[in-house]
Amino acid sequence: MKHVIALDVGGTGMKAALVGTDGVLLHEARRATGRERGPDAVVETITGFAAELRAYGEERYGETASAAGVAVPGIVDAENGIAVYAANLGWRDVPMRELLSEKLHGVPVALGHDVRTGGLAEGRIGAGRGADRFLFVPLGTGIAGAIGIDGVIESGAHGCAGEIGHIVVRPGGALCGCGQRGCLERFASASAVSAAWAAASGDPDADAADCAKAVESGDPRAREVWLEAIGALADGLVTALTLLDPRTLIIGGGLAEAGETLFTPLRAAVAERVTFQKLPSIVPAALGDTAGCLGAGLLAWDLLATESLESHGSQEATEVSA
Repeated sequence: MKHVIALDVGGTGMKAALVGTDGVLLHEARRATGRERGPDAVVETITGFAAELRAYGEERYGETASAAGVAVPGIVDAENGIAVYAANLGWRDVPMRELLSEKLHGVPVALGHDVRTGGLAEGRIGAGRGADRFLFVPLGTGIAGAIGIDGVIESGAHGCAGEIGHIVVRPGGALCGCGQRGCLERFASASAVSAAWAAASGDPDADAADCAKAVESGDPRAREVWLEAIGALADGLVTALTLLDPRTLIIGGGLAEAGETLFTPLRAAVAERVTFQKLPSIVPAALGDTAGCLGAGLLAWDLLATESLESHGSQEATEVSA
C-alpha cells in the first residue's frame, strides 16, 4: 500500500503518522520532543522517529514510504528545506530536509511551517473544504494564521505570511516578544486569556478553559476578561478580512474548544466592526490536533505530484529534441 510519512513537531511533543493516498491516517504515534536535551538531540529524535515509521511501514504495508512531510515551528525556508529558527526548540539553520532524506535512504522530503501545514489540511479536507479563499487562525500559546488560495497556502516572499498575531490592536499596550507593543496575541491568545483570568480570579493556576467555564456559569469577572479578549480578536480579524477578503474564516486552537461560548460573541463582534467588507463564514476548525500531521502528509503527496510532473515534462522535452 502506497503511503507517506508525516511528522508534526511541536515545542514539547511530536505527532507522527503514515498517510495513505486518500489522506487517511493509516498509523499514528506520538513522542516527546526532548527539547531539554538541546537542539541537536531534538533533531536526532525527529530523524530517529521518522526512521522507525519507515521501518513500520515496510513491515506493515510491504513497501517503503514514497515520501515524507514534516511540519516544524518557527521560521521555515520551505523552498530550501531549512528550519531557520525556532525559539522554543533552540535551533538555527537546521538543514531538516537533507537530514531526514539521508536518514530515510533518499526518499523525497517536504518541509513546512506548522501553522501553514495545519491550515493546508483544514482548507483541503477540513472546515475549509470547498472554499476558494480561507484564513485559518489557531488561538493557542500565540496566534498565527494560514492564508489559503485555491487549495494552496500562501507563504509570502520571505516565508512570513499570515502572522496576524502581530497585528497591533492596542497601540502602546503590553510588550510582545516580537518587540512591538499591543500585538493581538498579547490580548487574545489562550495564554493571554489564561494570564488575565488568573489575575482577575486570584487563582494563579486558572487558565483559559477555566475562564470559559466561568463565563458559562455567569461569572461577571470572567465575562469581562472573555469579552475584552474577543474584542481584541475581532479587531485583528477585521484587519485581516480587509486585506485578504476570505470566504471562510476557520478558528482553531485551545480557545476554539470553548465552542459557542467563543463563536457566538465573536461572530457578533466581527459583524459589528465590518463596514464595506463582506462577512465570511466564521467556523471552528474540524481536524483538531491531527491537522498538522494530515497537512504534513499532504505536503509529501504534493511533492510527489510535482516531481512526477517535472519528470514527465523533462521526458517530453527529451523526446521532442530527439
